[in-house]
Amino acid sequence: MKHGNGGDLLAQILIDNGVDTAFGIVSVHNLPLVEAIAARLRFVPVRHEAAAVNAADGYARARGGLGVAITSTGTGAGNAAGSLVEALTAGSRVLHVTGQIDSPYLGQGRGVIHETRDQLGMLTAVSKHAATISSVADAEDVLRQAVRHAVSIPCGPSSVEWPIDLQYARHTFTARGPETPAPVPSPDQDALARAEELLAAARRPVIWAGGGAVGARDEVRELAERLRAPVFTSNSGRGTLPEDHELVVGNFATAAEDLLAEADLLISIGTHFRSNETRHYHLALPERHIQIDVDPAALGRVYPATVGIAGEAAEVLRRLRGGPGDPAWRGRAVATRAAVRSRLREAIGPYAEICDAMRAGLPRESVIARDVTIPSSQWGNRLLEIADPRTNLFPVGGGIGQGLATGIGAALAGRDAPTLVMVGDGGLAVHLGELGTLAQEKPWLVLVVFNDGGYGVLRNMQDHHGGARAGVDLYTPDFSRLAQSLDLPYQLVSKPSLFGEALEKAVAQHGPSVIEVDVTALDPAPRPFVPPVPVPRED
Repeated sequence: MKHGNGGDLLAQILIDNGVDTAFGIVSVHNLPLVEAIAARLRFVPVRHEAAAVNAADGYARARGGLGVAITSTGTGAGNAAGSLVEALTAGSRVLHVTGQIDSPYLGQGRGVIHETRDQLGMLTAVSKHAATISSVADAEDVLRQAVRHAVSIPCGPSSVEWPIDLQYARHTFTARGPETPAPVPSPDQDALARAEELLAAARRPVIWAGGGAVGARDEVRELAERLRAPVFTSNSGRGTLPEDHELVVGNFATAAEDLLAEADLLISIGTHFRSNETRHYHLALPERHIQIDVDPAALGRVYPATVGIAGEAAEVLRRLRGGPGDPAWRGRAVATRAAVRSRLREAIGPYAEICDAMRAGLPRESVIARDVTIPSSQWGNRLLEIADPRTNLFPVGGGIGQGLATGIGAALAGRDAPTLVMVGDGGLAVHLGELGTLAQEKPWLVLVVFNDGGYGVLRNMQDHHGGARAGVDLYTPDFSRLAQSLDLPYQLVSKPSLFGEALEKAVAQHGPSVIEVDVTALDPAPRPFVPPVPVPRED
């Protein structure tokens, strides 16, 4: 048995679950937690609570384990809410521990500093699981249960609020191994049999791999190669099959409608068919559809499923048999793969050279974290090859400004390779303070800032739809002087041909570095990027 305050208990639980780093902001309402973690692990003091959750999210995705964020109560917990929405949308294994006012005053509305009404209700709305530690006796069970919820499929963030007086109290606890995820029910045998019949009859099947497929990489590869099937992915499913594999069409479904029209069976694995990946649900998919998802509620929710199979992807795929169909179908996959990439390269003009230089200048193990910005949305999420899903970080929920903190978390997750973060000047401004975290913690991270003086994605939308420009042009700092003030190495790129050399120099730093790409100095892309968001028009 071990003894200590609540911080010592939390530190032990993190160690038990393989966590060596936590992110957060110190406060009068979490001081015991921060002190204990800093004494036994690594505590990274970010500059905003939202960034703490983003960094924990990035750490979890890149490491394949649990990420941890520590915040204060009230405003601090509220600041974290948006990033918890992202972690919930992405299904990230995040433990969020937030302070709470003294337990004798809970719910009384006295106006205790940092007090807020129904904090647990707020956390419940933005977390997979939320709970309150109400006594010393139940603290260990509440925390370990929160970890189990976070790591159990479907994964998601768990939030725990902890009154400050109970944090300081003396606890007795044990050292254990990692928490065991809840078991996933076995797939229905009748559904498997019906799926087998569809597979046996199919001549031209296609696979669509989403985020729920990344834990079944070997099984997806075996199925695709056996069926000679083209593999589409959602953004979350990228890297399930390395994107240099000739069967991977990738995150190009809306650009390959002719291939989808020829297919006679769709096998979807753990994807939500998100609006921006299906042309706002207007993309036509094969009528025959085997849908595999761990969440029974997802089956048939967006597109009808001829057969829906609830279960863990790897187990389901291991049970599905079926031989190859049309021998020419593999060739159609290879040709389509090449065609969609060629068309995108033409559409982005000078950025194709930057994309090539990024991939050539980074090891395959490098995490590539992408904020919401034109280069990410137009080509980074499609053309920039991903070989391992743990290197593929982006905001699934579409929120701007999360890229840098997510990348910092990934860079501190123990990968022996540089992390690259793609941001726009507008997104970076949302959490500009995290440049201070970057300078302080010194991870091996290259921050690439595409500077077009504002919110380029929305500017393109306004121009495309005939609206007046409003709210999209921003005053932008001098990134050279800003980097200098933080002792961060800095380079300016004004020609695509110079990007490769700049990246090589930045990677050689083995620490943090900033590359600014002056978008206004580059030739414009032949086809401006306009997001596939419907804008109603008056008749």
